[in-house]
Amino acid sequence: MSQHLLRIFCCAGALAASAALCATAGAQTPLKKLRLGVAATSVGFLPIYAAHQRGFYRDEGIDLEIILMSLAAANNAFFKGEIEYSAGLTGLALAAARNYPAKILIFTIAKPLQSFVSRREIKEPRDLKGKKVAGSSPGGSATILAHQALKHFGLEAGRDVQVVPMGGSGAGRLAVLEQGVVDAALLSVPENIIAVNKGYNELIFLGDVVSFPQNGFGTSVARIQQQPDEVYRMVRATLRGLQFVSDEANREQARDVMMKQWRVTDQKLAAEMLGYLKRGLAKDAVITPEAVQYFVDLTRETSNVSQAIAGSQVVDFSFLEKARKDLKLTR
Repeated sequence: MSQHLLRIFCCAGALAASAALCATAGAQTPLKKLRLGVAATSVGFLPIYAAHQRGFYRDEGIDLEIILMSLAAANNAFFKGEIEYSAGLTGLALAAARNYPAKILIFTIAKPLQSFVSRREIKEPRDLKGKKVAGSSPGGSATILAHQALKHFGLEAGRDVQVVPMGGSGAGRLAVLEQGVVDAALLSVPENIIAVNKGYNELIFLGDVVSFPQNGFGTSVARIQQQPDEVYRMVRATLRGLQFVSDEANREQARDVMMKQWRVTDQKLAAEMLGYLKRGLAKDAVITPEAVQYFVDLTRETSNVSQAIAGSQVVDFSFLEKARKDLKLTR
């Protein structure tokens, strides 16, 4: 065989191999499109956004669309079947009372990330006695958690401390603190950090005195029964995101995810935000049954639901347990 013919055969073989590879790639199973309704911009959702940006959901064959919406809209969309997964955990917790079986699959935060921040001359929590504090929405979980934190220091909201429910944004509560309208304010990340950097005092980090699981997602019992592999892959990707954020070796990369998602341009502020987040992260997403029940009871209280709901009714951690084993995480 001449060298010319040999070259022709070689080129033909290479083209055939290339075509076969392309055909194989084209035959790959397409990513499954799923939607997750997220009802807040809390930095507590960083593990989910990290999993999304780092491609962990795609690794599991999932093309996840994270949709930011109000809590009411998230609950409504979930119960109508317009989204497959919801991060509106209060709605999921109360679903049993609405005859719509649903389960929370994972929490990524074990402790609240809010702080009581005060004027410079107020040095200790007990110094809040007789003072006025800007709180969150009336009856909201953050407000009730704040009341519990005050009790830890022997203070009763209403009797010892005037907690003024202001709702709205943390920036608004920081503004009334700066204007001298109140003596202290309940602030979330990053407003609590911004306030401390301006010279105000962080009197109480709620996560130091109160445990309350937050941030995560769940789905319907029907989906768990009909699509268990999909549910498992959603949970495993999220757990990988939590581990990524928790790992000190990934600090700069996790900070960069935060800067991109929350449009933070100051690296120092982003690093501090990440530090606060880590104070509340749920290690390996482990939440005790007692903490789950506290979450359910507080949700019932803030929603004026009298029907008793057991914590075991609203969570299904079986997929999480399997993911921990697969990822070789120890409890």
